[in-house]
Amino acid sequence: MMPERASLIATLPLFLLLPLAGCGEGGGGAAGGAADDAAVDPADGGSAASGAVAYQGDGFRVVAVTRGLEHPWGMAFLPDGGILVTERAGRLRLVRDGVLDPAPITGVPAVWANGQGGLLDVALHPDFAENGWVYLSFSKPGPGGETATTAVVRGRLDGHALTGVEEIFEADAWTRAGVHFGSRLVFDGEGRLFVTVGDRGQMERAQDPSNHQGTINRLNDDGSIPDDNPFVGRAGHEPSIWAYGIRSPQGLSLQPATGELIETEHGPRGGDELNHIRPGRNYGWPAISFGINYDGTVLTEDTARAGMEQPLHYWVPSIATSGLAFYTGDRFPQWRGSAFVGGLAGTVLARVEMDGLEAVSEERLLADWGERIRDVRDGPDGFLYLLTDVARGGLYRLEPTR
Repeated sequence: MMPERASLIATLPLFLLLPLAGCGEGGGGAAGGAADDAAVDPADGGSAASGAVAYQGDGFRVVAVTRGLEHPWGMAFLPDGGILVTERAGRLRLVRDGVLDPAPITGVPAVWANGQGGLLDVALHPDFAENGWVYLSFSKPGPGGETATTAVVRGRLDGHALTGVEEIFEADAWTRAGVHFGSRLVFDGEGRLFVTVGDRGQMERAQDPSNHQGTINRLNDDGSIPDDNPFVGRAGHEPSIWAYGIRSPQGLSLQPATGELIETEHGPRGGDELNHIRPGRNYGWPAISFGINYDGTVLTEDTARAGMEQPLHYWVPSIATSGLAFYTGDRFPQWRGSAFVGGLAGTVLARVEMDGLEAVSEERLLADWGERIRDVRDGPDGFLYLLTDVARGGLYRLEPTR
C-alpha cells in the first residue's frame, strides 16, 4: 500500500541497491546495524585548504571553511561569529574566522566512542547570550564501558571551557550496540528541548513506549518534563516521549514556515524518511517500512497500518539520511523554504522543495563530490554550512556564483 502524502524518489532493481546497503555493524542483525556509519572511511576527505573552492556546482560553489576535524557530527553558531563543532571522538572544537582552534573546549563529558557513538550534537540555549548554556548529546558509557546510551548535558561556555556541567537527560536505551544513538537536539520557540534517541539496534523496542528506544523526547531546558507532554501520567509510558516508533533519527529541525517539527529517519536498506513529528504519534518502525533487511530479506510486508504515521517523503534506495536544515536566507532566494538533507552513504545533499507540509520535488546536489554529508545548517549569514564525516573531515559553506 502506498501512502497518500509520501513522495517516492526512486525504485531501482536490487543490484543497484547494493552500493548503498552496507553491511551493518555493532548491533548487527538483519536490520539492527546501520549502513550510514559503517566505519570504513578514507583517511582524508579531500585536499581543499581553508578558503579554497572544494566543489563547483551549477550556480553555487562549496568553499572550505576549515579542515582537520575528526568525524565532525554537529555544529552551532555563536553570537560572536564563532562556530562550535563536535568531533565524534569526544572533542568540542571552536572555529573562528576560518581557523580551527588547536585546543578543544574543556569540560566535555567522557563519551563511549565506539561504532556510531561518541560526542554527537551541540545546541545553544535560546537565551545563550544571557545565560551561556551549551547543550551536548553523547553516547554515555555504562559501568565497565560494555554498554552505552544516549545522554544530554549542559554547561556554561566561559572562555575556552564548559563550566557547571550537569546531566539533564539519560535515555533508558542501554545496549552493547554501537548504533542508532539518535542525539539530534532542537529547541522550539517556547524554550523546550527536543532530543532524538534511536532504537539502539533493537528494533522491536521502538514500539514499546515504556523505554526511550526509537523516540523523540521533549524536555524543559533543565531536563524536567513539561506537563503537557502527551504521555505524562500514563502508565507504561516514559513521560519525556513526544513521539515513538522511530529507527534512527539523525536530523531534526523546526520548519520556519509552519513551526512544525520535521525529522529525517535513516531507514534500513531503503526507506529513509522525512517525517512530520506530532505529539503522541507512532511512526511505525519496524511494523511498517519502505525498506528491507540488509541481507535482502523482507523486513515487513506493510508500508502502512492504522494508527501509524506516513512520511512526507521517502527514499528508495537510501541516501543514508543524516542532518536536516530548512533554508531561510537571501543568498539563494530560489532555495528559500526548501529542506536540505545530508546523505552519508549516498554522498549527496538532497534539496526537497516544500509547499507547507507537502514535499513537492527533490533535487540532488553534490552527487559527484563524493563526500559523506553528516550535518547541514542554515547559517546566520545566509549561507548553507556542511560537515563531512571522514577521519579528516571539514566544515564547508555553500556560496552562490551568480
